[in-house]
Parts: sequence; structure tokens; C-alpha cells
Amino acid sequence: MKAHPISLDALIADLVTRIDRLDRLDRLGPSSAEDAAVRPRVGIDGPPTAGGADLAEGLVTAVRQRGGWALHVPAAGFWRANSLRYERGKTNPDAFYEDWLDLAALTREVLAPAGPGGTGRVLPSLRDPATDRATRAAYVDVPAGGVVVVTGALLLGAGLGFDVTVHLTQSDAALARRTPPEAQWTLPAYTRYRDEVMPQYQADLVVRADDPRHPALVLDA
Repeated sequence: MKAHPISLDALIADLVTRIDRLDRLDRLGPSSAEDAAVRPRVGIDGPPTAGGADLAEGLVTAVRQRGGWALHVPAAGFWRANSLRYERGKTNPDAFYEDWLDLAALTREVLAPAGPGGTGRVLPSLRDPATDRATRAAYVDVPAGGVVVVTGALLLGAGLGFDVTVHLTQSDAALARRTPPEAQWTLPAYTRYRDEVMPQYQADLVVRADDPRHPALVLDA
């Protein structure tokens, strides 16, 4: 993959431009842009070591500074209960890949309401992954044009309804080096994801984040 260095600010500016393009399509009306999002849904996919949360917070800040509205929704807030996630053991990479994220709940509570024809009433989180208890978060009304940014691992190729997607990729060596010892068991899941889903071909933007402080935009996947 060919890549060139890009600053975090420049990457955020690129995303803002893509979001603005969606808004312009929406203003053309349903007859000429029936698939355009009224409330752009941005998916930032990548392992926790790749800096997706920082990118999301930077994007939210940039949108708000321009007078817009934005919300960051970590996908970990929609992990299934421990009793379901750990049915095959606490350190099973296949379970991590297949069972941890509640795709139906994330769609029902976030992506569908924020999407075309949705109510705009979004739930920022469902369950605290640390305590395994319901967060009892209040619903948030996303205004027309409001941006919802979802971050998490293994998000692409699962039919989630995003309008703009970013895949943060790391080499095997960088991912292994940056993953803490207690999470090393997850590494086979990322290998399986790379081989089965090929997320670099699913995303609108692919960013190499071996060092998240110095990202590089991938020019061809």
C-alpha cells in the first residue's frame, strides 16, 4: 500500500469535507439524492491502539467549531453482556470477532434513528463494558445535519449503516507491540478480520496508524 504522511488536522479536514458533501446532496432534495443522509453517520474502524477515539473527538470538535452538531458514540457501549460474550471463554478470539458487539442494538439505537427517515433519537450507550451494567444513558435528539461518529474495532463488513467510513490500519508488528499484554489474545481476531473482510477495500478512507501521532493516508489499497 502506498501512503503519504498526513497531519491529524488535515485528516479531520478531509472528513469534514466529505460530511459537507453529504449535506449538500441532502439539500438537493430526495428526488435527486434519495440515499443521502440527513444526519451523517461516520464510522471510524480500528483497534484501540490505532487512535480512533482521538480522531473522533477531533472531528466532533471541528464540526462544533464550525457551528455544527456532533456526537461521539464508542461502539464498546454496545457490547453484549458478559454472560453472552464469555460463553466460549473470556479470551476466545473468535468470540471477540463474532459475539462481542451487539450489531442489532447499535443499529436500532444509533444508526437507524440517525439515518434517512429516522427519528434522530439516539442512545449514546447501552451497557458499560467495565461494569457490565446498563448505563441508563439518556436519549439524545440529533438535529438535522447533526453528525454521529461511531468508533470501534471490527466495524466494517457487517452491514452497519455508515455514510462515511475510515479504517485505521496497523502492521502486525505495530499492533502486537502496542496491544497490552492482557489483550494479546485478541490479535488473531484482527488477522481474521483483515483476511476475511479486507476492510481496506470497504472504507472510504484508509489510514496507516502504526504510530497514531503520525498517521499516513493510504493512496491505494
